[in-house]
Amino acid sequence: MNVATLDQLWVYLSGNPLLSLLVTLLVFTLAVRINKALGGTPLVHPVTLSIAILIGLLLLVDMDYATYFEGAQFIHFLLGPATVALAIPLYDHRERVGRLLVPLLVACVVGIVTAVASTLGIALAMGARPETVLSLAPRSVTSPIAMGIAEQIGGIPSLAAGLVLLTGSIGCALAPWVFRLLRITDPAVQGFALGLSAHGFGTAQAFARIGAVAGAFSGLAMGLTGLLTAFLLPLITGLFGLGN
Repeated sequence: MNVATLDQLWVYLSGNPLLSLLVTLLVFTLAVRINKALGGTPLVHPVTLSIAILIGLLLLVDMDYATYFEGAQFIHFLLGPATVALAIPLYDHRERVGRLLVPLLVACVVGIVTAVASTLGIALAMGARPETVLSLAPRSVTSPIAMGIAEQIGGIPSLAAGLVLLTGSIGCALAPWVFRLLRITDPAVQGFALGLSAHGFGTAQAFARIGAVAGAFSGLAMGLTGLLTAFLLPLITGLFGLGN
């Protein structure tokens, strides 16, 4: 196959929106294999690694994000059903959730206030611009919710989404060490902590590395955190003199 034929093939493939879908799936499969080869370390999370590889590929072939997303939007569409599906394992453990509902709600509120207040305080102390601070504020909730909240309070949605991914990666990397340090062995507690601090990343890790119980409680924490943050964040940012 000569260079001219390869150029023609690329022109055809680049005009097909499903190319982005195929490349995304292949890159994620590669990232998972690399992560397994490295012993499954959370320091090289498959999602984070996939993002880095995809950015490199888009720059290499000079493809803009809008063109890429035209095909990759099918995966984006599945994010909603995948999130709703987390209710299935949660339903299996509904009795335990019911018994622990009050302490779980208290832990969730304390976690949200601590995360947001510390983030705002550190960012303001370091001289960050208001738009950056408000984009940092919803970093501990899942990306779609964080983007919506950031837009409402005056932040930058795209920056908020990137910070959410970074938060999830860091949370997954530090969680095993924190659990060992504090001698936390209850899978429900581990899962809830992961979902509260690392949202979708933490939930995936809870299911894959700890078990169904941890995954169920992580999904619960992710949902509760997103819901409560939408109500609490404008109040907290108002106390710091930020927001609309």
